[in-house]
Amino acid sequence: MTRSIVPDLSEYEVWFLTGSQSLYGDEVLQQVAEQSQGVAAHLDGADALPVKVVWKPVLISRESIEQAMLEANAAPNVIGVITWMHTFSPAKMWIAGLQALTKPLLHLHTQANIELPWGEIDFDFMNLNQAAHGDREYAYIETRLDIPRTTVVGHASHASVQERVGEWSRAAAGRHASRGIKVARFGDNMRYVAVTEGDKTEAEAVFGAQINTWGVNELAERVGAVSDADVDALVAEYLDLYEVVPELLPGGDRHESLREGAAIEIGLRSFLEEGGFDAFTDTFEDLGGLKQLPGLAVQRLMADGYGFGAEGDWKTAILVRVAAVMGAGRPGGASLMEDYTYHLVEGEELSLGAHMLEVSPSLSSAKARLEVHPLGIGGKEDPVRLVFTADAGPAMVVALSDIRERFRMVAAEVENVELPAPMPNLPVGHAVWKSKPDFATATTAWMAAGAAHHTAMSTQTSMTTWRDFARMTGVELVSIDETTTIDDVERDLALGAVYWRGRH
Repeated sequence: MTRSIVPDLSEYEVWFLTGSQSLYGDEVLQQVAEQSQGVAAHLDGADALPVKVVWKPVLISRESIEQAMLEANAAPNVIGVITWMHTFSPAKMWIAGLQALTKPLLHLHTQANIELPWGEIDFDFMNLNQAAHGDREYAYIETRLDIPRTTVVGHASHASVQERVGEWSRAAAGRHASRGIKVARFGDNMRYVAVTEGDKTEAEAVFGAQINTWGVNELAERVGAVSDADVDALVAEYLDLYEVVPELLPGGDRHESLREGAAIEIGLRSFLEEGGFDAFTDTFEDLGGLKQLPGLAVQRLMADGYGFGAEGDWKTAILVRVAAVMGAGRPGGASLMEDYTYHLVEGEELSLGAHMLEVSPSLSSAKARLEVHPLGIGGKEDPVRLVFTADAGPAMVVALSDIRERFRMVAAEVENVELPAPMPNLPVGHAVWKSKPDFATATTAWMAAGAAHHTAMSTQTSMTTWRDFARMTGVELVSIDETTTIDDVERDLALGAVYWRGRH
């Protein structure tokens, strides 16, 4: 019944484009081609890169450069372009191509050899191996044209370079996903809440996400039409995958609640699949003919790679989907999360994150418990849900806010920890984490930035990936990590206000 919609990143390509010029003659250009193929092969064969790196013929003219960029734009499986100036490539040749490129750009500053053959160096060697200043010429025109890009420096065989290019490629996959995200909203935002509001038209212009609303009773009708046989099959899957409390088992007092949860999942999944949606929202204030607030269904759909935002929060739904794509193939997952309450013992501060129901079990490697409990809001039957604790380890919490003329993304590094003590009475999926650099600094910075209370928690991505994604999409990023100070954040926010309002 489950079907992952997380893409296989190995099906994506980034093109490797090498710059040179005709000045050096055919023999040198042949060497350039051979050596640049070797550099591309270092990247394409690296475990750190989840995508294919495809070498393209050496570019020596304005026309060939522009044509390569236009072809990259048009290729649906190409998510970005890597450029390297092997020799000296006069940068005016690159103006039209760089202005035409609409996909993410990485400038790799490398060279074919690692060590210099000191005793053999002559001017033929110097003419061939000119990346040290060829890339500087190219970087000048990138800067003059204000071209967003990531620059990576070092030999392509080095693990640090491959890992850095790999993180960029994951961000490029996230940007590629965001351009096609379709968000289905069942109902509107929670009443009177500010931060979940935003400009959906601007979101489509910036991220490419299509955000539209459907009446919740369209979903309720699908749920009501689900067959008993389909429910039987999905309930059997639940019994196999999870620790199910006795009252939900066949013959148990609350077994019908589990069957209703299964029907909601089947109806919701079919709606999303048929509509080509990869993210969605709902709200407890608009449940129409649904008998339960979707809990189990939402949790399982997020584990399959769907984005989700509670209470109509389409911005978090986008982030959860992007996080799932950027983290594809790595252990862990992406989920809606919310800072709920704190442990404020001085020097031991922790955050307890959860939501009413909807936290993805992909955050945990343990077998989840399937339970049913009352929900004091929404006015519906008690919903079924999966209960678990997120695995200990590094994680990111990321929020997206509409700051009038722009979107602001706030990304914070945290460390999920083991439960300090059992919580037998908390009937929801949850995570407990320690903030970096410390609780007070991280929380003050978060609030100073006006970051949302809903977040996407990812245990598969890094700050580097999110920073690249923000650069690719042209979105302001406020980062909170081990090096953060309040003075730095306040200064950056003040300078950012001038910069971003000037750009818009």
